[in-house]
This record gives sequence, structure tokens and C-alpha cells, in this order.
Amino acid sequence: MSHPAGPISGPESIVLAWNFDPIVVAPVLTAAALYIYGWARASRQMAGRFDRRHLCAFLTGLVAVGVALVSPLDSLGESLLLAHMGQHLLLMLVAPPLLWLGAPVAPLLLGLPRRLRRAVAAGLALAPVRKLAESVRHPIVAWVSFSLAFWIWHVPALYDLALHSEAWHHAEHACFFITALLFWRPVILAWPARSVWPRWAMIPYLVLAEAQNTALAAILTFSDRVIYPAYAAAPRLADLSALEDQAMAGVLMWVPGSIAFVLPTIVLVVHILGPARYARADHDHPARIAGGRT
Repeated sequence: MSHPAGPISGPESIVLAWNFDPIVVAPVLTAAALYIYGWARASRQMAGRFDRRHLCAFLTGLVAVGVALVSPLDSLGESLLLAHMGQHLLLMLVAPPLLWLGAPVAPLLLGLPRRLRRAVAAGLALAPVRKLAESVRHPIVAWVSFSLAFWIWHVPALYDLALHSEAWHHAEHACFFITALLFWRPVILAWPARSVWPRWAMIPYLVLAEAQNTALAAILTFSDRVIYPAYAAAPRLADLSALEDQAMAGVLMWVPGSIAFVLPTIVLVVHILGPARYARADHDHPARIAGGRT
């Protein structure tokens, strides 16, 4: 896999191994600009709906995407499964929930120029678009898509393919990120999303996803052979053998990965058992937000 920064040959080159790929940088900066401008408008026009916590959450989510794909972590991933696994955790378990915690629909729409915003509103209001959106964001579709991406891209042949092809590597990360956005949407349920399932259903939804994470993590941690041939042949860093690197990647997936599922499960339990003050009865379709006079 080729990167503009080139492969890391030793510790001294790590600090220089930044990858300012426009395929990554341009969308991240565009999303940041649209959100900041739209958030400023939304916080004025929807008093009490948006505050600095939303802004901080969304921007932190974008930072997580940047760390995964732009920082030296990306180049380290060529030689260390541990680093590559760190990328995947950021793209699947850190960035998406943070982005949803920013309640991004209204700010991103309000950040668009008026003419473009109205065109988006017209598109979102079309019956086929609404039907497709309802199908794609259904919790079952989201969970299955997330699980398929998780397992398929960890098949050794495909994992190695992504390591040797920049195009396939982009495809892998896009699959992880997009399916993770779908997965976390019904969990976070950021305004103006409506709940398709009762909130308690999100508990088994998360628990079953965590079980998959634990299963793959255990395979990586306890395997007595190197599962991904590309890492067996890769130059080693810090005197870490390929098998030790694989075990550490498994532990990274197991512990922080499990925490990423367990914490929201605990929060959901507390909210479900507590007062119903978290529920909001008001909802707006994105087309109405985009098509307003703002």
C-alpha cells in the first residue's frame, strides 16, 4: 500500500509520517466548516437545542477520523497490526458515536448555501429517497451491515488485499466508517431521529455486537500462528514479533473495544430505569429543516 508519506523505516521517521491525502482531508475540513457555520445558526435559531457540547462532540469525532487516516498511525499500520487495529477502532467505535452526539443533521444542512440547501430538501422529500433512507437506517439493516463489514474485512485474504492496494484500503475504511455510522445511529438517536425500536432493544443490540468483537479479539490474542501473511513478511518495529504484534492488536480490540460497547449499554440502562426526562416528543424530518426559510 502506498502513502504520500511513505513507509516508516524506524522510530525517527514516525513523527514525519503524516498522510495528507486529499481524499480524506477535503471531506473532513468541509464537514468541519459546514458544521461550525450551521451550528452557529442552529444555536441561535433553535434556542436550547444546540450547545457547545454538540460542537465539541462533532469536532472531536472529526479529529478521531483524522488521527485514524492522516496521522502516522496510517503508515504504522503497514508494519504493525496493532496500529491498523487502532485505526479500525477509531473509525468504527470512536468517531461515529461522537459525530452522532453532535446531532449533525441540522447543523450540516444549515451550513449549506441556501440554494443548495433547498435542492437537498427537495431531494430528501422525494418518496423513493425517504423509503430508501428508512430501509437503510433500520436497526436490523444497520446491525447486519456493521457485522458483515466487521467479519468480511477481517478475512485474511481481504485484509492483506487492503494492505497492498491503496484503493482497497480506502474501500475497507469507507465500509467500516459508513456501516458504523448506521450502527450507532439508533443507539445515540440524535435529534431529529425517531426511535424505531423501544430503547431497551438497544441493549441486546449492543451486547450482541460486543460478543462479536470479543470473539475476534480472542482469536487474535490466543492464536499460535500469524493470521495475516502480510504482517509476517512486513519489516518489524521495536523488536516486536508478528505474533506478539497480533496478540497486542487482539488485546486492543478486546479491552477498549469492549468498553466502547459496554459504556453506552450502561448509560442506556440508567436512562431506561431513571425518569423519562430524556425523551423528546418533537421530531422534524431533515427535508423540513433544510427547506426552511433559514
